[in-house]
Amino acid sequence: MTGAYLGVDVGSVSTNVVVVDGDGKILARRYLRTDGRPIETVQKGIKQIGEEIGDKVRIAGAGTTGSARHLSSMIIGADIVKNEITAHAVAALNVNPQVQTIIEIGGQDSKIIILRDGVVIDFAMNTVCAAGTGSFLDQQAARLRIPIEEFGSIALQAKNPVRIAGRCAVFAESDMIHKQQLGYNIEDIIAGLCEALVRNYLNNVGKGKEILAPILFQGGVAANLGLVKAFEKYLGQEVIVPENYDVMGAVGAALLARDAVSRKRTTLFKGFKIKDLTFKTSSFECKGCSNLCEVVQFYQDGELLARWGDRCGKWEVQAS
Repeated sequence: MTGAYLGVDVGSVSTNVVVVDGDGKILARRYLRTDGRPIETVQKGIKQIGEEIGDKVRIAGAGTTGSARHLSSMIIGADIVKNEITAHAVAALNVNPQVQTIIEIGGQDSKIIILRDGVVIDFAMNTVCAAGTGSFLDQQAARLRIPIEEFGSIALQAKNPVRIAGRCAVFAESDMIHKQQLGYNIEDIIAGLCEALVRNYLNNVGKGKEILAPILFQGGVAANLGLVKAFEKYLGQEVIVPENYDVMGAVGAALLARDAVSRKRTTLFKGFKIKDLTFKTSSFECKGCSNLCEVVQFYQDGELLARWGDRCGKWEVQAS
């Protein structure tokens, strides 16, 4: 039976699960909405992937990434846990070994990753300002009553994109409403919103970075062709959207798992039946010192598997 590798990327907006073969080719993939329920969503994604690939392949290794990477690693039994910067870089290099810049925009954060000769030399993240993330466009799409899936194609119809203040999401929304009241057409307003997001991104996470081609645009927001066009306008360079742009983090986690198990030859993956297991988390505040750390406890079928969150390691040592 052919060996394959599982990658899971759990973020605040989406949960992505992929299975790749030894060459990094995707055999199965799922893009699911997290909806504030990471445990249930991971279980659902693993179950669906298991039903799709069946007995065709054997999972030889598993990896996790994303904001809930530690939690998801406990759920699936991961062999490696890596941050999003590393995962996205590995996936991008697998697609284009010459890549020098990665633009990654998700629902709640955005990143820029600078590579030279296949090595990450610099990066920056925005986890504070919504105006540089996908949620900014989601909110404006809802206000305009236009499906976010149509945003990009409408933006491409613009003749004269309206300049909208993009430094702050609140000001951008006020400015957009003002432009509507002045009678600007919807195509130019939507294109203006895309350009506002790009300016915010370049003035924050991209500030001071040497952005060289090839440039790969990753993350769910890369589906917006209006945004791709806006980046190309401001950068003056081609921006490449890889085929599996929306699940690149999970692809990177799977590739990292492949490399990890090649050294130890065994996997911790629990199998596709994790949907039948019961997972639960709880937390408490440690009063052992002035840090007052919030310690998270993770249970599987009522059994304590791990604790994390304390700075001194007092509770982590006792994890079972």
